[in-house]
Amino acid sequence: MNLSEKDQLYNWHPYTQHKTTGLLPAIVKGDGALLWDENGKEYIDAIASWWVNPYGHSNKTIADAIYKQLTTLEHVLFGGFTNKPAVELAEKLLTILPQNQKKLFFSDNGSTAVEVALKAALQYNYNQGIIKTKVIAFEDAFHGDTFGAMASSGITFFTEAFKGSLLEVVRIPVPTKGNETNSLTAIESLIATGDFAAFIFEPLCQGAAGMVMYSAEVLDQMISLCQKHKVFTIADEVMTGFGKTGKTFASDYLVNKPDMLCLSKALTGGTIPMAITSFTQEIFDGFYHDDVNKALFHGHTFTANPTGCAAALASIAVLETQEMQDNIQRIHQKHLVFQEKIQQHPKVKTTRVLGVIFALEIITETQESYYGTMRNKLYNFFIANGVILRPVGNIVYILPPYIITEEQLNKVYAIVEQAVEMV
Repeated sequence: MNLSEKDQLYNWHPYTQHKTTGLLPAIVKGDGALLWDENGKEYIDAIASWWVNPYGHSNKTIADAIYKQLTTLEHVLFGGFTNKPAVELAEKLLTILPQNQKKLFFSDNGSTAVEVALKAALQYNYNQGIIKTKVIAFEDAFHGDTFGAMASSGITFFTEAFKGSLLEVVRIPVPTKGNETNSLTAIESLIATGDFAAFIFEPLCQGAAGMVMYSAEVLDQMISLCQKHKVFTIADEVMTGFGKTGKTFASDYLVNKPDMLCLSKALTGGTIPMAITSFTQEIFDGFYHDDVNKALFHGHTFTANPTGCAAALASIAVLETQEMQDNIQRIHQKHLVFQEKIQQHPKVKTTRVLGVIFALEIITETQESYYGTMRNKLYNFFIANGVILRPVGNIVYILPPYIITEEQLNKVYAIVEQAVEMV
């Protein structure tokens, strides 16, 4: 048997109905924006492998940093100890995060970064003797698959089986263009009840919803309302962080900075699982007490893993190079040119661009489900043509590694055009 056949025997994949899914390509090598399967077929990774590899596969700078750290100290527990890479990473991140961020809590992935933020918001109030048990989130949000993160998400078929076991979250309309007033009115009325501990959001762009975008101006207003009424604001930057929106963080577009940020995915350049939740000093001080029971009792075995921290430090160094910053702007400009062309197509309903993110919505006669017939047809077409794209229903998005070449990106655009013609 080959790798794909063995995989089918043993492995259970995420977001996969195995009864209706055939053999999956077995990837054996990656370099830059390219991947190769066991049969030698080449793929352009046009979504940076779920948005985690912005600097390309097998990045030598990051690999060298990992190797060096592995030969010095691969791991040490973070409960009761610290380590040099964790201290250096914290020091570095606090120079590039919004200036109100003062403390970092390490975990393993985007979902756990969100869990930490939600637990901190709820327990902060509990520590003060205040009962606030509810959370505000956007409709169609996606914040992860652990219970708090899942509760905060609005894609219902992901959560339907668990709805009786979840944190109470009230969802408000996304403030897309023309819908800003409805969203502002909704959040203002909820805040007035005094029941809400936090408002969580994907700043400026909802990834899993199909790259749904809204303005920094309206989010600024929402954050201002929350902060006036002591409702903590949580920016889930797991997708948007580290250059995706054209700035280091989407929160850099905001005047009013969130109280917490959740980071993962591109944090280590797609090498080692790691996440960080950052906090203001005020939130940290809400747990700083002589009473041990007021500590934040949350932790993970691989918290602040030194090798992951070394990878993150190297990744940030790569991001800050002029070459990488120029690449981000190059991709953004090419997206704008492609948008100008493809938005004229009679089958295209809308297009949108933010930083290196491009999305288009194909016109359909009926509402297309998340993993519906059109989505599967598009996905299979892209894979057959050597391009890795994962449509969301009838929405096709591109979020490539920053090192993708002009030729590779032109091929991605061409395949997307063919796909639009095909459906």
